[in-house]
Amino acid sequence: MKKLFSTNYSAGAFSAAMLILRLSFGIFMANIGYQKLIHFSTMKNEFMNFMGIGSPASLALCIFAEFFCSIFLILGLFTRLSTIPLIITMCVIIFKANNGVVLEGGGNIAALYLTGYLVLLFVGPGRVSVDSMIGK
Repeated sequence: MKKLFSTNYSAGAFSAAMLILRLSFGIFMANIGYQKLIHFSTMKNEFMNFMGIGSPASLALCIFAEFFCSIFLILGLFTRLSTIPLIITMCVIIFKANNGVVLEGGGNIAALYLTGYLVLLFVGPGRVSVDSMIGK
């Protein structure tokens, strides 16, 4: 019972937690990005035009973040760098697409993803990652 309420943690538990976070957020977001990738031709004209760069370019940037950066996240390769486009995408979803409304619609899911990506940006990928293998 003492262990349940303890604030101590081991390096192995920390790395396992980071692996679970990377895999779950990476797999779920890669699926969303893959759906956009395979439906690019039908979505390119109706997608949100962010900052006047055009709908196809905005969709391409979104696919890059959601699919390709999520693959890097799953692998644990360039983890901190790959979270930056994901964080930007989630902020655009929250503040531009949902007008800053976090508790309704897609804003709450984007806020959840944003929280996880911020944790990964600050903490890193953990020991079970390609980044860790390259660094040693």
